[in-house]
Amino acid sequence: MLGTVLQLLLNGLAVGCIYGLVALGFVLIYKATELVNFAQGDLMMLGAFTCYMFTVWYGIGYWPAFALSVAIIGLFGAALDRIILRRVIGQPQFAAVMLTIGLGAMFRSFASMAWGSEIYTLPTPFSAQQSLVAGVSVSHEYLSIIAGTVILCAVLYAFFTHTKLGVAMQAASQNQLAAYYMGIPVKLVFSLIWAISAGVAAIAGVLLAPVSLIDTNLGFIGLKAFAAAVLGGFGSIPGALAGGLTIGLIELFSGAYLPEGFKDVAAYVVLLIVLVLRPQGMFGTVGRKRV
Repeated sequence: MLGTVLQLLLNGLAVGCIYGLVALGFVLIYKATELVNFAQGDLMMLGAFTCYMFTVWYGIGYWPAFALSVAIIGLFGAALDRIILRRVIGQPQFAAVMLTIGLGAMFRSFASMAWGSEIYTLPTPFSAQQSLVAGVSVSHEYLSIIAGTVILCAVLYAFFTHTKLGVAMQAASQNQLAAYYMGIPVKLVFSLIWAISAGVAAIAGVLLAPVSLIDTNLGFIGLKAFAAAVLGGFGSIPGALAGGLTIGLIELFSGAYLPEGFKDVAAYVVLLIVLVLRPQGMFGTVGRKRV
């Protein structure tokens, strides 16, 4: 019994880390531009496919392919901001939402044409490796997800806290006009935020690929990641990670102990309860505007 609980806990934390990373991308973009990017999950899917292409088709090692995938998707995210998304800033939110939904559909169509509709497996140095800890079989793939999330969060925290560029990004996200008057290149900063967000999504996709396999529907995980961002408090970076972990654990435990079929809706039931009792989410704050 204890072994089963520990196994579910480990797997739930790993899945929750993926949700948290994708939710982190939602939050970074929203804090900077107040735009909700519903193509975030599809950027994760493109990152997984890109790493697969470099690793399997071109025979590049896993780690160089990992780095190349993150760099390419990050640059792609910056290009999206500069060429397309920057032009809808100031437009009604509905227009921006529909644009990102449309972009997500385009990304899925592109992936289907480029890589086909088959389901692929990404070979990694952790594939088919397990360790026995306290009677629990621990998959190295799940451990790599958790370790990768911890390292990435530490790097992002250090970047946003201890570098001039990171502080400039925080300033631009809090008050664009004041940041502009202080000499911060706001447009460039926004493109960098989109690049970081897309890069984080690519990392999530590559980490998840060995566990869930790769297909064009992988990006729909973004819907659960969006729920995680709302649950944690939209606009809160710690909340995005906490929301992702919460939904991951709820999914795994409800799938094991609740009736069949409840696993897929359990996270949304909890989300509705939280929004009724605390609309701003777990880590969010209530905003007030003076008029």
